[in-house]
Amino acid sequence: MTIQDFDIQVATAQHVDYASQICDEMAESAKARGTGIATRSPEYVANKMLEGKAVIALHKDGTWAGFCYIETWSHGDFVANSGLIVNPQFRKAGLAKAIKHRIFQLSRTKYPYAKIFGLTTGLAVMKINSELGYEPVTYSELTQDENFWAGCKSCVNFDILTSKGRKNCMCTAMLFDPAEKQKEYEEKMQRITHKATLLERIENAIKKRIGHVEN
Repeated sequence: MTIQDFDIQVATAQHVDYASQICDEMAESAKARGTGIATRSPEYVANKMLEGKAVIALHKDGTWAGFCYIETWSHGDFVANSGLIVNPQFRKAGLAKAIKHRIFQLSRTKYPYAKIFGLTTGLAVMKINSELGYEPVTYSELTQDENFWAGCKSCVNFDILTSKGRKNCMCTAMLFDPAEKQKEYEEKMQRITHKATLLERIENAIKKRIGHVEN
């Protein structure tokens, strides 16, 4: 089984029948890890599909294989790629990484100026996030929208979160800041330009010396 056996696409109305299966697997996965994720109802997941704010992976035989959706906070200033889940029978095929890359691409297209963040306890997800340009941050750098934090109430670690004043918990916070990435890109281009200019000056100086010698 390879990643070519799957179709990873933006979810639409034709996929809403998978919502219950997806939610059931989210609950089972959270229970197995012992570090819960915010519970979502089939209706909530279905609405994400209808809004074009979700990515679904289907095996070539039509079986649901993976899912992830977009949430927006603080009037669209922050975006979260949430609920990443892979059907157990299709794990180890590289689906999680492919889905994360697709939902990240969708988020950047829909919300090009938003900061994209995530809270996770999974090392594999952290690694994928790092590849996409996320960086570990403190909770204070995330959205302070109360609706976001209310979503953590269904997590088994919610008492830990509240006891620490929402400053940290079992999850690692990671953030992709497009403004910061643009700044890094511009600084990199400036260094490249400076280096090219310096090399050009050296090259011209060498040519002049050669010219003087020949004359």
